[in-house]
Amino acid sequence: MESESEMLIPCFDFRKALEEGSEEWKTMSKNVREACENHGCFLFMFDEIPKGLREQMFMGMRALFDLPEETKKKHTSPKPYRSYNGKNPIIPLCESFGIDDAPLPAMAEAFTNLMWPQGNPSFSETLKSMSSKMLELSFLILKMIVEGYGLPRHYNLDVGNMKGSSDSRLIKYQVPKSNNDSKNALLPHTDKSALTILFQNDVQGLQVLSKTGKWVGLEVPQDGFVVIIGDILKAWSNGRLHAATHRVVMSGEKERYSFGFFAMPKEEVNIEVPIELVDDKTHPLRYRPFNYGEYFHYFVSTLKENALEVFAGL
Repeated sequence: MESESEMLIPCFDFRKALEEGSEEWKTMSKNVREACENHGCFLFMFDEIPKGLREQMFMGMRALFDLPEETKKKHTSPKPYRSYNGKNPIIPLCESFGIDDAPLPAMAEAFTNLMWPQGNPSFSETLKSMSSKMLELSFLILKMIVEGYGLPRHYNLDVGNMKGSSDSRLIKYQVPKSNNDSKNALLPHTDKSALTILFQNDVQGLQVLSKTGKWVGLEVPQDGFVVIIGDILKAWSNGRLHAATHRVVMSGEKERYSFGFFAMPKEEVNIEVPIELVDDKTHPLRYRPFNYGEYFHYFVSTLKENALEVFAGL
């Protein structure tokens, strides 16, 4: 049986005015830090991303995934996990696009015009706006983590580098052909980014692995968001933050749409543990300084589940 604390992934209310530096800000930052340590994830409500914009995004995603297969296959990238992925025998229920740096208008337009050569300014604007707001939100949460550890404010620049690049992932999960059984639609993994923020339609299916090895289903509220800690924040925090292993399991009769925003450093950025997070007795140094690009390429070349520990662990 799951303990009650493991089952209850916290859900925070970011809709209240959180003035940076206020007592409310400090309290929320502490709560966010504790959730990321205990679970590697949390849920939150946030109304600065309008419901209408999210609905427009889902409408655009449905139209995108309804395009002919030969059109979707035009989206290719030399970077792993960015090209259009569909009809993959390993994850046959999952179809996705990874779009680099979509907050930049030129990147959003280039992807849109590739899919709709006649143009689709509405989709381009929606993709850019949504990705821009998710980028701002990722920095807000990164600053909360700095505050939650009581670190000097100059570390805001440090964590700011962790959102220097981004991948907006548009994902559709098909209904399993055998509706009697749940199907693994996305295999268990940790994210190789610093931070992931995602929202979904009303179809659940996201699960995280608790520290005791039990799968816990996340009941994401209507209009809610999910934050998942990735390998890079785990390393930067000296292992204090937990990189949550997660997966998607599909059941039922309705397709699942998910928009995931992966904030990550640029390839040339070096990751180094703040000296304030090292304590020889309780938290000895666990990770050597390392280059993000080198780590990511190491993972892609080996696909080791414990890539971070092998590559950078002491």
